[in-house]
Amino acid sequence: MSELQKRLEISSDRLDAINDILLDPDSQVVEDFLKVVEKYGSPEEINAKAAEAGKLENLLARVEKQTPEYLEDLDWLREQKEKKAFICEEAYRQKVLGEKAADMVFAEDFAVTLEISALQYFPWIKVAAEKAIANQELMPGRFIRVRKMKEQEMDGDLPAVHAAMQIMGSSITETLDTKGTDGSNIHLGGPETITGYFGGVGQPNSHALKWVDEFLYYYTNYGVRQVLNINPGTVFLGYMMHRLGIDNEFKISVFMGNDNPYAAFWTLIGAKLFSRDDGTSPLIGFNWSNSVNNESIEITAQFRKQLGFEDVVRFEHHITETFKSIVIQPYNRREELVDLADHVANISAKHEGGDPEIDGGRERPSDILDYFRDKEEVISSGDWENLRTNFLDKFDATNKTAWALTQNGLAFLAAKNLHHEKEESIKTKELTSEVSR
Repeated sequence: MSELQKRLEISSDRLDAINDILLDPDSQVVEDFLKVVEKYGSPEEINAKAAEAGKLENLLARVEKQTPEYLEDLDWLREQKEKKAFICEEAYRQKVLGEKAADMVFAEDFAVTLEISALQYFPWIKVAAEKAIANQELMPGRFIRVRKMKEQEMDGDLPAVHAAMQIMGSSITETLDTKGTDGSNIHLGGPETITGYFGGVGQPNSHALKWVDEFLYYYTNYGVRQVLNINPGTVFLGYMMHRLGIDNEFKISVFMGNDNPYAAFWTLIGAKLFSRDDGTSPLIGFNWSNSVNNESIEITAQFRKQLGFEDVVRFEHHITETFKSIVIQPYNRREELVDLADHVANISAKHEGGDPEIDGGRERPSDILDYFRDKEEVISSGDWENLRTNFLDKFDATNKTAWALTQNGLAFLAAKNLHHEKEESIKTKELTSEVSR
């Protein structure tokens, strides 16, 4: 270590100064936050409510009461899971590689999570599952949603989608309504004021605390644990909630603009400062900016490991994007992912659009602005089928990534309850079942 580098050392009195603010009973910035939390009870009470609300049987009871037609789809999904209708990982590898699959060693420690965004509507799950069964394809191991929370609560999608995720064994992240497009910045509107958002996505003043309030509502009422995070203030509040003992989780959005190792370092420093004694952090997903290159991810992976977060914080990397309104097309990072996936652990391959040559050829290509439309308006405009097609194009792109990873001897994580059961264990279960009968 050079003399110059030694100057970077942080003395303990700096940490004492931070603790003085956090523990000061007259500190309004802390007290205002604690008042929101206390509305829902102690951290232990909050977690208990969330655990009960998120039980599969309780979610199914909500579905049966509100949208019984969705219960039929969920029963169908469970039946297909029990029947082993979905291709298992071993058979999928044989499908891609043929006989040589049996002799290959896949680095499971570097398995890439297959991720799709955004799953806006519950009926799309069955459509994708039917396609997966028919074509021996894979259901993703991770789903992102960017749909209005109140709208999906009212029409019954919210409990139905979360029940489906438990059946499949996939993780899911929701996007709260306090996300900057809710009128939080009274000076900003539509595209004509778009440059006004460059200084922040739009969670000014008291809206950071409203984000906490909204999260705790859905956490305690539906068991929603993972939500999107787009603002430095709400990232910090997410850290503080977890430090109190609340088992919240969040992923940082691409809209945060983390596009270099130093931005990542700053975010992970905060995660380390507020991590629990067991090393856990609520930061479980770190979505990189579209502009990030492999070298930046590799550099960040080094200190992510040094901080003890390699298994905690997943790097979520956009492989495809919606064809309109977010990036210059064609945009496809699949080859870069293959180059990265054999030595950087805990990566999620996020598919926000179809492969550009497919998506761009549609009569109506995918558009990031669709995420902010009301369901009623989508239906009345005649775009319902178009949006479903866009989603299935993302599903196809996700499966192309799984194929490319497998071709290169790399591992993937799909819906674990559907695909990651070995043939041997399936046969053992069948034998055990016959003996018990």
